[in-house]
Amino acid sequence: MHRLVRAVLCAGLLLGPALAVAGEAMPGWSVPVAQGKPAARHENGFVAVDGRLYLLGGRDARPLDIFDPATGAWTRGAPPPLEIHHMQAVEHDGRLWVLGAFTGGFPEEQPLTHVLVYDPASDRWSEGAEVPAHRRRGAAGVVVHDGLVYLVGGNTRGHMAGFVPWLDVFDPATGQWRALADAPHARDHFHAVVIDGRIYAAGGRRTSHDTGETMSLTIPGVDVYDIASGRWSMLPAPLPTQRAGAPAVAMDGRLVVLGGESPAQVPGHGEVEAYDPATQRWSTLPPLPKGRHGTQATMLDGVLHVAAGSGDRGGGPELDDHLTFGAKRSSRND
Repeated sequence: MHRLVRAVLCAGLLLGPALAVAGEAMPGWSVPVAQGKPAARHENGFVAVDGRLYLLGGRDARPLDIFDPATGAWTRGAPPPLEIHHMQAVEHDGRLWVLGAFTGGFPEEQPLTHVLVYDPASDRWSEGAEVPAHRRRGAAGVVVHDGLVYLVGGNTRGHMAGFVPWLDVFDPATGQWRALADAPHARDHFHAVVIDGRIYAAGGRRTSHDTGETMSLTIPGVDVYDIASGRWSMLPAPLPTQRAGAPAVAMDGRLVVLGGESPAQVPGHGEVEAYDPATQRWSTLPPLPKGRHGTQATMLDGVLHVAAGSGDRGGGPELDDHLTFGAKRSSRND
């Protein structure tokens, strides 16, 4: 019996705390009780709209999977009209909006020429305003503030050296675009967050596959744009763990960056780091039970949700799970 206990303990030390005891998730992380599962995918979007979660896009043609927390059921909606990936989807006016995304295959994927809009009420996709030809890019950060959509950074040439520091504002009501001041850093493969009228661009990299620097040019500095003044600044403290492909959300007034990929390791990053603008300090939150990159995180009723993504740097293995942080008792432990 003592040999068995020692064997279990040794296995736990080798596998790490997330897998040391079967059936336990890392502190704070849970798996919602669900009927069915979403399709595995990476480089996808994941966004809350009117109480439901929409998992969309990803490499190749992937379905639109919809999770209803009230019933715990995954269902399917109308698929996007074309392959879309490398996006930060957003909610506005009860609809799902996609801009700053790519279509096509590696390494020189093409930016979308038009905004895509999905209406849950009718389960239909439509083509929105045209993106100005000279400002098209994918793998960009996207946020909504006071009815306007802000698009920051991105890459004009897929994974080639087309990274840009651009900031644009798009008015969904009029379809008009306006270029704003460039950010201090060009970056792609990141997600942006808005907190108290400020846009935070954290993580990401300058992807340059044509020079052999696809993943190595990660960016530690965090750029902050004050929407009211129209000015950029930088946080006094950089992102503690440099990585790209990391989702980001605003949670409890903090910027939270989770997961990602980097040359430092083959497995996807599991780090979860939070910046508090009030204290100007970073803190560490419980890591993801399974590291990942190339997906999006979203907030619903004060709970952080993340699903799918790639378990290792690069393009796989694609994941089909769904995790929550700060979940209510309706969730179970992993």
